Amino acid sequence: SIVTCFAALGAISGPLQLERIAAICVIYILALGVGAHLLDAVGGKTKPWGNLPKKKIGFIAICSVSIAFYIGIYFAFLDSPWLFPIGIVEGFFLFAYSLELFGGKFHNNISTIFSWGILPVFAGSIIQTNSISIETIVIAAITALVTYGLIKTSRQYKLLKRDNGDPHIIKKKERILKLITIGVITSTIIFFIIRYFNLI
Repeated sequence: SIVTCFAALGAISGPLQLERIAAICVIYILALGVGAHLLDAVGGKTKPWGNLPKKKIGFIAICSVSIAFYIGIYFAFLDSPWLFPIGIVEGFFLFAYSLELFGGKFHNNISTIFSWGILPVFAGSIIQTNSISIETIVIAAITALVTYGLIKTSRQYKLLKRDNGDPHIIKKKERILKLITIGVITSTIIFFIIRYFNLI
């Protein structure tokens, strides 16, 4: 997912340790790519996948998130203690956003940009160096803008689909979403290659 790419970008911004890049990617795939989407199906107001068996989906979600936290805790105790506060905050937003807790107060653009666009970059950097550099902050600013673009375009797309809007505009929104996704993935791969081969 795009969020996983953001975490990888944060990890790549520091000295390359491939097992840590892999670890942060697995953490975000399990926590957000799997866990958050399943929790959204359990407690969210919208049901994009229809009515699924809540107990089974909830159990799988908790297992997925637990494995992600286990990996994070391992590296936090190993030499990256700043992962503890990052993990606590990410965990809060994971459940508050997906289950729309507290009356859905955290189910908004700011929470999404912060938890999906900024924190993953910081987590990636911290798992590598236990610090956040200026370069990491610059990358986080870019990923925050990308996340905002995705939110805005995705919301417009969903409204158009729901209201049977102009097919040409719907196609345009689809292309924009695909281009952003491809752009993020491609940029992550290019950045990794540049860093791996010390091209800059």
